[in-house]
Amino acid sequence: MPTTKTPTTKTLREGSTQKRTAILSAARELFLADGFDRSSVDAVAARAQVSKRTVYDYFGDKQTLLQAVVDDIGQSMLTTIRRTLDDTLTDLGGHTEAADLEDALVTFSMRISTDMLGSAEYATLQRLVRAESGNLPHRGYNTMADTPDEALAERFAALGDAGLLHVPDSRLAADQFIALTFGVALDRLGSANAVEDTRVRPLVVEGVRTFLRAYRTA
Repeated sequence: MPTTKTPTTKTLREGSTQKRTAILSAARELFLADGFDRSSVDAVAARAQVSKRTVYDYFGDKQTLLQAVVDDIGQSMLTTIRRTLDDTLTDLGGHTEAADLEDALVTFSMRISTDMLGSAEYATLQRLVRAESGNLPHRGYNTMADTPDEALAERFAALGDAGLLHVPDSRLAADQFIALTFGVALDRLGSANAVEDTRVRPLVVEGVRTFLRAYRTA
């Protein structure tokens, strides 16, 4: 009696960083210029100067490649967030005064508004997610959607350990901080991009002050 082989999932190659970066860059450019449906794997391979087989070996199929492009942009933005946290909310000894902590949180927020929300990377991510929602696992797809909030929560927990904030739930504190600052700007102005709209900063400042009234230690 013949045996039936169980199908196995193809293992994707990690490959060289240079080729992977070239493929992702080529795919992003084509998806933005021509759209997902009109961008062929052949075109991606030609622009990346690799073989079509290499694209399939590295990413499996075009839909997985689109997800990888979105994830790559998300990772770039996360790097920006972590760098901004390190630049603005690391020197805990320098934030002992109420005004110092407020200034640090406002500086962090404004840096995010300019360096991330005002960046070409963020605009690219938003455009891809909106335009290609039908080709992503779900609407608003981003596998790292919660990671920035968690990074901020870690920093709030550190500020709590230093006695500067009272944060029984650091993740809730991060969610509320984002809602009071960027969330208010997005809801009222449709954008939290401080580069394009000078009205963002006053909303961010008031959001930081509201947050501190709830979380700052007495």
